[in-house]
Amino acid sequence: MFDTLSDNLDSIFDRLTRRGALSERQVEEALGDIRTALLEADVALPVVRSFIDQLRPLAIGADVLKSVTPGQQVVKIVNDALVDMLGAAAPLSFDAVPPVVMMMVGLQGSGKTTTTAKIAKFIADNEKRKVLMASLDTQRPAAMQQLAVLGEQTGIDTLPIVEGQSPVDIAKRAVQAGKLGGFDVVMLDTAGRTNADEALMAEMAVIENATAPKETLLVADSLTGQEAVTIAGQFAARVTLSGIVLTRADGDGRGGAALSMRYVTGVPIKFLGVGEAIDKLEIFDPQRLANRILGMGDVVGLVEKASETMDAEKAEKIANRMKKGQFTLDDMAEQLKQMQAMGGMSGVLGMLPGMGKMKKQLAALNMDERELLRQAAIVSSMTRAERDNPKVMNASRKRRVAGGSGTSVQDVNKVLKMHRQMADMMKKMGKGGLAGMANMLGGLGGNMGGNMPGNMPQMPQLDPNNLPDLNQLGGKLGGAAPPDFLKGLGLPDNGPKKK
Repeated sequence: MFDTLSDNLDSIFDRLTRRGALSERQVEEALGDIRTALLEADVALPVVRSFIDQLRPLAIGADVLKSVTPGQQVVKIVNDALVDMLGAAAPLSFDAVPPVVMMMVGLQGSGKTTTTAKIAKFIADNEKRKVLMASLDTQRPAAMQQLAVLGEQTGIDTLPIVEGQSPVDIAKRAVQAGKLGGFDVVMLDTAGRTNADEALMAEMAVIENATAPKETLLVADSLTGQEAVTIAGQFAARVTLSGIVLTRADGDGRGGAALSMRYVTGVPIKFLGVGEAIDKLEIFDPQRLANRILGMGDVVGLVEKASETMDAEKAEKIANRMKKGQFTLDDMAEQLKQMQAMGGMSGVLGMLPGMGKMKKQLAALNMDERELLRQAAIVSSMTRAERDNPKVMNASRKRRVAGGSGTSVQDVNKVLKMHRQMADMMKKMGKGGLAGMANMLGGLGGNMGGNMPGNMPQMPQLDPNNLPDLNQLGGKLGGAAPPDFLKGLGLPDNGPKKK
């Protein structure tokens, strides 16, 4: 979502950090460039002005201009200001007599109904609370049926549909059903419009008065641009917003909505929708988002993804075999599947510190789904003996595997070569930590798809001493299992040591 802004800021900071000293004029020029970068990212003009006014006295202060590393000081100041602009993280509030009512508002097409189901599933899974969803959308055809289908898919209860009731009557019935059914949370999916007209706003206000929601969440499309700020202001003027959910945060929009809406409404961003699937919902964390915007990586987010997608038992078995110098084709296929589940290799590397400047190279590493399926078919077409010992693969065996998998001998050779390189690199990764992973991927580029570079000499060598201590991530993740993730990648579970 922030690719344009991130690229522009990265270019600005490159110029600053290359200088041994900074003059006040140079800092002012950099502030002007930052202002332009924010405006190009669709950040609202009042927000940009406030942001630059906050930066200026800090960036041209004596502590920066006389610093040994003035460029890096400016980067830190911008990072801190971004975090402040994005606002503090704010979890959902359940501090009310059950059932806690949560009202979802927003324009039609913002993804409100799907987001209602996502948050309901999140509450059920993470808060262990019983949730009832109710559709109040009597305007859009099949809106109520859509929520009912999502309820069936997620295992979340939905209020039975009664034809002819008004949105306010449905809301009252949902709250009553929540009380009688012993539900902890009742989620009201209100109707949307193509624009924030008076009829919509009046309906929202009446529903709010009738149900007294503990949370009123504005669902907004991240791709809306500066118009999102106007929409947020209109809703904030008529209902008591408690938070914002930004959908399609995985899209190629400029990201200005995320930086502007919190400023305009004064309420925190609580969630980011990062995909269509029900589980594609992230808790908003301003520090981590600011780090990603400035190319500083998000190792905590990487470990969270790993703990959600990776099979700890399989990772343990693979790690044990790696310690003995064993790495079979089955192991390779399992590693690639788990990597793909985490967003592909470019997605994983993009969350590591120091990799922000490698976007084009990282994009080249992403295998599409067809390539993954083709490689899985090749491995599946081999016998157990062949998967355990690829050295037995002679010309006739390769022809048989190619015919059985619907691929070519060249494709089979490509998989075998990739396995050899992975097996060699996995043995070295224990010494190099996460840096070894980057080096490994550089050697694999040419074997993971037809148009990928054969090597990546410009891939930066990550310094293990400058990486976060992965041992300390467990507490932040509430008991998640980063060691399992590290074992699955062939990494030591003690994390890199700092000097």
